Amino acid sequence: MRLPDQFFKERKLEHLVENQTSYTLNNASMHVFETHLQAEKVLLQFDQPVLASMLIGKKVMHLRDKKSFNFLPGESLILPSNEVMCIDFPEANEENPTRCLAMAISDEKINKVINLMNESMPKHDGSEWALMDYNYHFTNDASIYGIIQRLLYLFTENHPSKDFFVDNMLQELIIRILQGNTREKYTQNASKISSNNRLVYVIEYISQHLHEPLTVGELSKKAYMSESHFHKTFKDELGVTPIDYINSERIKMAINLLKNPDRKIKEVYMECGFENRSYFNRLFKRKIHVSPGEYQSKFIKH
Repeated sequence: MRLPDQFFKERKLEHLVENQTSYTLNNASMHVFETHLQAEKVLLQFDQPVLASMLIGKKVMHLRDKKSFNFLPGESLILPSNEVMCIDFPEANEENPTRCLAMAISDEKINKVINLMNESMPKHDGSEWALMDYNYHFTNDASIYGIIQRLLYLFTENHPSKDFFVDNMLQELIIRILQGNTREKYTQNASKISSNNRLVYVIEYISQHLHEPLTVGELSKKAYMSESHFHKTFKDELGVTPIDYINSERIKMAINLLKNPDRKIKEVYMECGFENRSYFNRLFKRKIHVSPGEYQSKFIKH
């Protein structure tokens, strides 16, 4: 379902989400919303770019030019300024309220961080870092989850230097989000843009050779870079080291394979390019929080 443009033009913004608590600092404001009743078509809009992050419960989001989707705990959404969010709360009740945060960040702060990134960590293909001008929906990784939790604490803390503390955390948050967005864009569109971008060519190569041994030395040659330059460029643009990226893609592959109850764990980790089970188990549990065997058993039961 997509909502027509006329819907956004005819409806007025109303304060239907109760129990809003807001905290305002120099370069950002944080709003924590709590909804205790089921509701539909609640509209919300900010005049600055917004990070929305689900804490508890479930929303259904309707955004312009995007198919409606469930918004769940552990997920975040980046919205450009003046974007209208139309929200359903299908499960909210007094005992189990839906809780989320929306953090509006000043354009000045975002531009300052982006300028710093373009000066200190320019992209290898000559393109510039910029805030995405579309709605970016993603699952928080451990680093972004930690920053959001830290910001929740800092905004509510009564400390004379909290503006300074928040500014530093906002810089890290913006950098990590832009790196994560680049990583996703490169991964999803590798086959289309690999001929024009050396890093994307390497990402495409990785996806086709996950089952084989892969080294930074080998990949740097594919990118026509020295090993040290390749490692730094990869980490600057994608926010992770080449080895961390490879391991993450291998774990994604393993997750899909483990959904088949007939697959043996040894077959899975070898097919995903892992040389031994203990290393595979350790990485899998770090990312998924259960062992491969537990994951497969849980999936089979459901």
